[in-house]
Amino acid sequence: MTTTPPRTRSRKAAVTASPEARIEKATAFPPPNPDPRPQRGRMGWVKVIEKLDPVTQHQDILRISAGYEFPWDYQRALEFALFRTYCVPTVSELLARTGEFEKRPQKRYDDTALLMAELVEHGYDAERGRESLRNINRMHGKYSIDNDDMLYVLSTFVYDPLDWIDRYGWRRLHPNERLASFHFYRQVGIRMGIKDIPETFQEYYRFKEEYERTKFAYSDDNHAIGTYTLRLFQSWYPKPLRGGVAKVVYSLIDDRMATAFGFPKGSPRMRATVEGALRARSALVRRLPKRRTSLSATNPSNRTYPGYPLGYRPRDLGVEN
Repeated sequence: MTTTPPRTRSRKAAVTASPEARIEKATAFPPPNPDPRPQRGRMGWVKVIEKLDPVTQHQDILRISAGYEFPWDYQRALEFALFRTYCVPTVSELLARTGEFEKRPQKRYDDTALLMAELVEHGYDAERGRESLRNINRMHGKYSIDNDDMLYVLSTFVYDPLDWIDRYGWRRLHPNERLASFHFYRQVGIRMGIKDIPETFQEYYRFKEEYERTKFAYSDDNHAIGTYTLRLFQSWYPKPLRGGVAKVVYSLIDDRMATAFGFPKGSPRMRATVEGALRARSALVRRLPKRRTSLSATNPSNRTYPGYPLGYRPRDLGVEN
């Protein structure tokens, strides 16, 4: 897949945080343009993206990608990205200890999805972005969380949407979109106090691959959190369809995830059917006119905060509410 970097020797130091782990100082970058205008034609947004600098204008690029070009894909990819993090026993153990996934899985999902969407829609240094980060940091600050676990969870926001779009997106990603995803979430991570965030796209991807290879393992907490999340996905559909939803989920997770969750491996036939449907959708989207309204902060799976963001602030989200 195109996200995968060239084969190079993995740095062991990137996997295990050192006692001298470094917190990098945040750098100020221009906020996203709240009213960008595409050029003419179906690829009008790509023509805008290719003229933007992925290092200094990553907020503009990601907002266009996630809000205008691939909103549905980003939402689905991030659902599976969060699902993927529950394959790590130390992550799932913490989530099981909080009880949030057992008691209020929909709210836990909505809080995470909407807070991260606020950062994309408004920018991490805008008023709503700073408010979202304060809320995220407040929730994380209650617990002792390993820095590598935080690094890994952040990496899924960078790479999992890119991998999803490579497989099922209606067009190929521009290289600027890949780099912008990395630079955006790297700056978010710095503002969250995460230490030793790799400095390049390729290095961070190698960290993610090595982390999954060494840390994914079955645990009862993985199975419990995975089951709560699967039931959440099923709850979005009528009861007669829920058995089929489980089969679709099994078909979309890889064998490493299935083993870590203790879930059955998806059937090749179901996987081919699901992937065929996703590619048929992308072919249809390719023929639609380009979107002129951002949907990055609008999530149809949100059940906890009706009409969000109208009438809400990021401070209204979170486990204490």
